[in-house]
Amino acid sequence: MNQWQKFLILILVMVSNLMIMGEVFGAEAEEGKTLSPYFWVKTDAGETDQLPLKSTSAEVNVSGVIADVTVSQVYKNEGKSVLEAIYVFPASTRAAVYGMKMTIGERTIVAKIRKKDEARAEYEQAKKTGRTASLLEQQRPNTFQMNVANILPGDVIKVELKYTELLYPTDAVYEFVYPTVVGPRYSNQPAEMAPASEKWISNPYLHQGEKPSCTFDFRMQITAGLPVADITCSSHKTKIDYTDQKTASIKLDPVEVSGGNRDMIVKYRLAEDKIESGLLLSEEGGEKFFLLTMQPPKKVVEKQITPREYIFIVDVSGSMHGFPLEISKKLLKDLLGGLRSTDVFNVLLFSGGSTVMSDCSQPATPENIQRASGMIELQTGGGGTELLPALKRALALPRTDGYARTIVIVTDGYVTVEEEVFDLIRNNLGQANIFSFGIGTAVNRHLIEGMARVGLGEPYVIPKLQEAPEKAAKFRQLIASPVLTGIKARFPGFEVYDVEPAGIPDVLAERPVMVFGKWRHLPQGKVELSGESAAGHFEQTIKVNEAKMLKGNASLRYLWARHKITLLSDYNKLRVDDKRVKEVTELGLKYNLLTAYTSFVAVDDQVRRQGDQVVEVRQSLPLPEGVSNYAVGGAARGHRIGMPAPAQAPARISEMKKAKAETRDTDALQSEVTGKESAATARQVKVSVGRIVAGPSLSEAAIRAEMEKQIHGILICLTAQAASPSGQKSELKVTLSIDPQGGVEKVEVGSNWKRFVLSQQCLVEVIKKMHFVPRPGAQTAKVTITLAFS
Repeated sequence: MNQWQKFLILILVMVSNLMIMGEVFGAEAEEGKTLSPYFWVKTDAGETDQLPLKSTSAEVNVSGVIADVTVSQVYKNEGKSVLEAIYVFPASTRAAVYGMKMTIGERTIVAKIRKKDEARAEYEQAKKTGRTASLLEQQRPNTFQMNVANILPGDVIKVELKYTELLYPTDAVYEFVYPTVVGPRYSNQPAEMAPASEKWISNPYLHQGEKPSCTFDFRMQITAGLPVADITCSSHKTKIDYTDQKTASIKLDPVEVSGGNRDMIVKYRLAEDKIESGLLLSEEGGEKFFLLTMQPPKKVVEKQITPREYIFIVDVSGSMHGFPLEISKKLLKDLLGGLRSTDVFNVLLFSGGSTVMSDCSQPATPENIQRASGMIELQTGGGGTELLPALKRALALPRTDGYARTIVIVTDGYVTVEEEVFDLIRNNLGQANIFSFGIGTAVNRHLIEGMARVGLGEPYVIPKLQEAPEKAAKFRQLIASPVLTGIKARFPGFEVYDVEPAGIPDVLAERPVMVFGKWRHLPQGKVELSGESAAGHFEQTIKVNEAKMLKGNASLRYLWARHKITLLSDYNKLRVDDKRVKEVTELGLKYNLLTAYTSFVAVDDQVRRQGDQVVEVRQSLPLPEGVSNYAVGGAARGHRIGMPAPAQAPARISEMKKAKAETRDTDALQSEVTGKESAATARQVKVSVGRIVAGPSLSEAAIRAEMEKQIHGILICLTAQAASPSGQKSELKVTLSIDPQGGVEKVEVGSNWKRFVLSQQCLVEVIKKMHFVPRPGAQTAKVTITLAFS
């Protein structure tokens, strides 16, 4: 055997070994792959158009307080392979998506609303049998996914979707926001275990500073019942034209053709500083709907401010012991200190039971404020969290005549009667304005935000003591200037039903009140609005037969249904209920709306593909303006180090190195992207949870389960050489101080942490994100956990 023959055999053996290693490492990489986003890498595969979405545009028509939006997406296949394009994009959380159509050449297919699983099955069948199809699904209330299958070479396919939303002004300024891009979402969930609804998270992104791969255009028409003033667009260059005093148009400047990497924000206000009320009617779609709007003036002078009554409901239960209660004390001090001499107030403290400062509200004198402050300062926290009886007691307290009542709830939200609390607030909307403050670093946000939503108020979350004054000032600014209180709406001669909200809260200077519902028979009779202002009794009458039935008012049916769906979804976040899921599904099907359980699907009748394979292409997204590469690179890790995790690992590692050079601001970043040896080429490192030493009040099984969830984060804190040279296990001890609320107050890392080439700061931050079951009434407990590296 000559030298050349020996050399060829050697090459064959090496290639064979490399192929085997590739399969082994590939399998392990796939096993450890997470849903994390990744950077788009252009390949040399000229057969496939990797960026089929060529343009997106939005056309917005605002009529009064309703915005109707048409979004157009144009897909073109400039390659030689048959494509399935997948595009993830955002929308407003208030958007009611009510229609979609797909155009192929001269043919237009109108999409149908289906149950989500049925729509997906219909789409997959069309894709399999060679028919062009499009599918629109809701992944989050503000995140959608478009799938377009069987895009043939040379095809130009246009997909249009329509949605409508209500515009709510703040400080009398209307704001319309058109979101353009979904930012990268971090996830450590293993890809193979993730449900289909979460797959969208694993999406390709362009590099920081790269222009979007598709063009962007935007047009907006504003038609108002009052003169339009002060139109601005802070996000993009635009051209603004006024057709007349009440009509204006906004067009995107051509230089912004690549402006699809940041939200489009348009603001404007209306002239005439008066309380304006108006009625919109619709009798399209088989049912009849109305929208009543009460707009406060732009500014409130002192003589227009109605005296107020405040009832502060403060949680002093065991779960509030420690720093949450300290935050509450600081917050109440700031709120009480901001009361006016004309206000009255009361304080109700609750845990297992409740205590009230006085049987009726007291004047906001220095003596009474000091008395209330002293009452709160004495609290240390203890007992259960009986919010529902406390709220009922507060609502039953005698009202002070001539005063507008506001109830302020201060709690961490650790209760199990959320649904009953929601019901109680909804049924008492006309009795008081209700605002909620969530206290602590791990509040029950579903309860805090849900209470604010059903009470038509604002949620405030205060995780740190130093944030209390700012949030208190913001709250005072919002509620201290009511224009009308005790508002009643009557409909003599005008038969209405299914009215939302159940009651009308006070009209504040910074926000309007909107009431909508259904009506029967003829548009006749009157709408009578009444309330109390500082100037005296207020009344206004609107004749129903004078209300205009504009074509755009067909949106009212979608907005009414969307409101009902949002309300049901808030309840479902607390506890998924099959009855509520069914109701949301039925509303989506009846009113042709995209929901979490209904989707739009459009399928062409023609079979356009015979035998060719369909190549799946995920449209790469631009990083939002101002977001660095680290937002993607920092998430690019599987559960193991020592192999490329997702398929694009080498590109991700390269970008993480680039991100390090650009930012260089945290130990966590340095540990992720060490310049000497990348994790993809290092030896494999595994981390496991070893011995746990915990006190009697803590569950070892719960601690182990929570710690194992953080393995991915711990691996991020490691560099490549974490294990000992011998390959044997090395151990690191960490001690946690867990407060009664279940949060991690302090983390102590063993003195041998340096031998693991480990970022101590990163490890501490990861562990501090852990949260355990609250232990009301207990003391701070210490837990020692042994981490084993091999």
